[in-house]
Amino acid sequence: MTTKPPTDPETKALHLERFLPYRLNVVGTLGGRALGRIYGEHFGIGIPEWRVVAQLGEFGKLTSRDIGELAQMHKTKVSRAVSELEKRGLVSRAENRQDRRESFVTLTAAGKRIYDQIVPLALGFEARWVEDISPDELKVFERVLSILTERGRHLAGGYRDEDGA
Repeated sequence: MTTKPPTDPETKALHLERFLPYRLNVVGTLGGRALGRIYGEHFGIGIPEWRVVAQLGEFGKLTSRDIGELAQMHKTKVSRAVSELEKRGLVSRAENRQDRRESFVTLTAAGKRIYDQIVPLALGFEARWVEDISPDELKVFERVLSILTERGRHLAGGYRDEDGA
């Protein structure tokens, strides 16, 4: 099936390479791919596992639901990542006595060591990624990114499990 571009002069064409949501996705994908290579080569973990480790390293004890909301990950992806990390002895689970349907997840000593090793690598990667951008430009970019993030949350209606993110 071939499709023709719209011929109506009132219809504007969508140029994907200039479409902001697409461009943000490409940037995120490229950054994630590069970081994933670092985590995979040095520690044998993938991006979902690193996101779990990062959230636990920053916030401590969390439920899988908390991790999913903080990391914008679907619950099945969080569950698989937590299971993999638990098998490797990097996280442990403890029953949530107030809601027995879920458990609290924490880093083990081995998980904390990995977190402590990855943090400088991740921060070094970030510094290399933005090294030719002036501090003033970064400040504006951070502000714009914060605005876009909040508007994105509003437009998406907040995180929902069925989003598949």
